[in-house]
Amino acid sequence: MSQVQIMSVIGSAVPAQLRELGLLACWYLMQDGEPISGPLTSLPAAQALSQRIGQSRFCA
Repeated sequence: MSQVQIMSVIGSAVPAQLRELGLLACWYLMQDGEPISGPLTSLPAAQALSQRIGQSRFCA
């Protein structure tokens, strides 16, 4: 099973809706080079979601 990774994007790569709110960076969860989450507005939020996803794999 492949690992979930956190990818950050900055500047013009940030979705327009978030840039309009003044955010200059966002984070995505990635697996096998594909995004598995929408844009997250903080690194702690991305880390928490990554941990929850990791835990749910072992509870299946």
